Amino acid sequence: MIPNNLTIYNSMSRCKELFEPLHPGRVGMYVCGPTVYGDGHLGHARPAITFDILFRYLTHLGYKVRYVRNITDVGHLEHDADDGEDKVAKKARLEQLEPMEVVQFYLNRYHQAMDALNVLPPSIEPHASGHIIEQIEYIKTILDAGYAYVSEGSVYFDVPKFNRDHGYGKLSGRNIDELLATTRELDGQSQKRNPADFALWKKAAPEHIMHWPSPWSEGFPGWHLECSTMGEKYLGAQFDIHGGGMDLKFPHHECEIAQSVAHNGQPTVHYWMHNNMITINGKKMGKSLGNFITLEEFFTGSHPLLAQPYSPMTIRFFILQAHYRGTVDFSNDALQGAEAALKRMLEGWKRLRDLKPADQSTVAETVSTLRQRCYEAMDDDLNTPVLIAHLFDACRVINQINDGNATATQADLDELRSVFSTFLGDILGIRLDDAQGGESSMKPYEEAVDLLLQIRKDAKANKDWATSDKIRDALAAIGFSVKDTKDGGFEWSLK
Repeated sequence: MIPNNLTIYNSMSRCKELFEPLHPGRVGMYVCGPTVYGDGHLGHARPAITFDILFRYLTHLGYKVRYVRNITDVGHLEHDADDGEDKVAKKARLEQLEPMEVVQFYLNRYHQAMDALNVLPPSIEPHASGHIIEQIEYIKTILDAGYAYVSEGSVYFDVPKFNRDHGYGKLSGRNIDELLATTRELDGQSQKRNPADFALWKKAAPEHIMHWPSPWSEGFPGWHLECSTMGEKYLGAQFDIHGGGMDLKFPHHECEIAQSVAHNGQPTVHYWMHNNMITINGKKMGKSLGNFITLEEFFTGSHPLLAQPYSPMTIRFFILQAHYRGTVDFSNDALQGAEAALKRMLEGWKRLRDLKPADQSTVAETVSTLRQRCYEAMDDDLNTPVLIAHLFDACRVINQINDGNATATQADLDELRSVFSTFLGDILGIRLDDAQGGESSMKPYEEAVDLLLQIRKDAKANKDWATSDKIRDALAAIGFSVKDTKDGGFEWSLK
């Protein structure tokens, strides 16, 4: 990880060895949360899971992390950041609801989905609508610094002036001249001195139902402003990490950088970090393109592109199989592959819990380096695919021990269990009490199958072959695979 300064903005490149927090032992992290106006889809799950991994890992390393994830419930307009109707207000008007009813309804659904995906809640989850006073004061400071102007009751940020003084476009690499040449004309653009300028405050039209008093007009804050204001309120004038989806790098995060420098005289964020997109047939999955699948549809299998329901842990594992900076292309085959891979991983964990130690070890060298290799993967830009590969290597060792082709001492088994619990459970956030990738309520079901197989084992011991075969055949008919082990025990899995 390379610290940024006035001219360099870099995403996270390494973690444990090179991460230098602004305050020893403490990390301030701000992540752009959901715009709450519609059903969450797989694209919303990726940033939530990506930054959940970072939150978990930094906490595991011993940092005290204040994780702020905002809720955009005002100021996100329909056409772009400065034009169109507020999306929450539009839904409220169409459904004859209070805007905060709309927000609460979808926020509840979002939280339910995050709980299912085992995404930890942030330390603070501020709403844009709850910080209007702070945003007004933030605008006043930018106006006093000379980087904004009032036009017909709205306030706009002066991008060309900021570019001359500090340079605009460092995060995204955008050229200001190219930006000015390609910015399309929009309704109300005549209020701006320059088409690249963006709104800090918008005067509300008479029909606009979400508005607040300000020194300039009855109106509402611009979308870009909320993150700068709330990030500084809860994390200070400088903080460690700001994250979000790659699509937010420009213009949202670029505008945040300009606002913070205009407000404070220096950048606010030490490190920038962006996850890449989830695509369908090469196109970004999103509500605006109409090609999204909601998380609820994944969980129920109700979308026509899905062959079956997929558990929340399968969705989480599917996302973690790719590096957060890489594009993930959705397909039903890919999801089925992730489901099968997770099943193998959790079967390895289940098998590991039941292994018995030997006096001598043939796997000590492999086991002794496993933890270090897992840390190296996480320290290498949160490389979850490599971490998962190391855990599959461990699964192969577990299978060898289970099949009698290798031996492990108690110390080896304790280390394997500790590594799985730490990296698969605590850091990757996979629920280990679920042998099929679903919820922890599977435990009674597992115990019932174990009970049947114990009855079968007793029947075999009593040479009651009819009962033994009947249980085996009945389980096979409903989709179970049963394997008798060399030590006289048994294993089972779903086919």
